Amino acid sequence: MTSGRMPVQTDAAPGAIGPYSQAIVAGGFVFTAGQVGIDPQTGELAPGGIAAQAEQAMHNLAAILDAAGTSLDRVVKTTIFLTEIAHFTAVNEIYGRLMPPPHPSRSTVAVRELPKGALVEIECIALDGDG
Repeated sequence: MTSGRMPVQTDAAPGAIGPYSQAIVAGGFVFTAGQVGIDPQTGELAPGGIAAQAEQAMHNLAAILDAAGTSLDRVVKTTIFLTEIAHFTAVNEIYGRLMPPPHPSRSTVAVRELPKGALVEIECIALDGDG
């Protein structure tokens, strides 16, 4: 990988809704923007509540990592933002099913609200494809 920062963009995940990249590859790592449960086909939040949104957010992360030449099995750190800490168990089940072991280190925090009225947002740091 060359030095500097390389942006990542894919139509397989929702486009940025502001002045940011879906991910940046730098220093042997891929740093993703937070992903909410927006279906990139419809531009709408996945119907079905917290579980559906968490699953879609994970699929969005996987698509971005794939576009960067890496994958969920190379993730070293995640951060999960929840609008209600009561959703922790449901999100944990989806995350545990979709994130390959060994599971990365993780922080989970409750926030007042998220963009587009989302219930969950997930971001990650992964080893790039050269690492």
